[in-house]
Amino acid sequence: MAMIRPVRPVPVTADQARRIAVRAQLLDGSATDILSTVRRLGFLQLDPISTVAPPQHLVLWSRLGARYDRAELDRLLWEERKLFEWNAFVYPIEDFPLIRARMRERWGHYKWQRWAKEFLREQAGLRRYVLRELERRGPLLSRELEHRAARADRHHVWWGTRAQLTWMLELLHRPGRIAVVGRRDGQRLWDLAERWWPDTETVPLRQAERVLAEKRFRALGVRLENARWVAHPESADGPVADRAVLLSPFDRLVHDRERAEALWGFHYRLEMYVPKAKREYGYYVLPLLVGDRLVGRAEPRFEAKTGTLRLLGAWGDTARLEEALAELAAWLGAERVER
Repeated sequence: MAMIRPVRPVPVTADQARRIAVRAQLLDGSATDILSTVRRLGFLQLDPISTVAPPQHLVLWSRLGARYDRAELDRLLWEERKLFEWNAFVYPIEDFPLIRARMRERWGHYKWQRWAKEFLREQAGLRRYVLRELERRGPLLSRELEHRAARADRHHVWWGTRAQLTWMLELLHRPGRIAVVGRRDGQRLWDLAERWWPDTETVPLRQAERVLAEKRFRALGVRLENARWVAHPESADGPVADRAVLLSPFDRLVHDRERAEALWGFHYRLEMYVPKAKREYGYYVLPLLVGDRLVGRAEPRFEAKTGTLRLLGAWGDTARLEEALAELAAWLGAERVER
């Protein structure tokens, strides 16, 4: 992999920084297709909560609009293999050498890493069973793996009674022993990584992290350094289309909460794990972007059985919210929008 030269950030005004941030994230209407969008953003974050739609789909819809087809994302992942999934993220396949460097990183002394080492040592039999069954019968769903050590002594709030197996799969996935090679009814299909991922060059972790950091800076467009805004030298300023769109809570435009507050004066937090009585807004609230400004927020919920996109609450400047909701409803296939 070619060496990447350090970039020299360019000082910009706050107005320029807002426009650059939106344009760099392809939220100006310039996105053309799924693959080039993921390459530009660097990755998509996966999450099981889908009050409206899973975050990876919302992120792509907010950029591509009605052109976004969920089936195409699956094709890019599981048929064409131009994207790959690892550790709850989707990356372009050309970045695989960089992510593989992270897979190979030795576990250190964090509490979870100490626990993981001990768990793998104690559950050596389960580890051998999983690898042997995948080699013999893979790809497999987790429910197609059964071992006396797979079941926990008690029901776990997140992983049920098969927590041991879930943890084992995750801990074999993180260092790249096994891979997610597809999905069936939303469930991950597992197989040996050597049968799925391509052979690649070896990139030292330090070099990989430098390259990934530069890619993140380019994807975000701007950052705050020493109390001033600076832009990536390849970022472009210019007019931003006057479009209104709702964003996923995991959207990279707002993922850095402090940056979002400094750039737009937009205080935003996920409150899904906050007790209902203590929430300032709602369970799963989406920011509203109009042009290059974050102006408000809304809590829609899609009820697929009734074909209803229901608005549970709205805050801030919501003058353009109806427009954004109508586009979201059309993409979801909702028959009606109700307040």
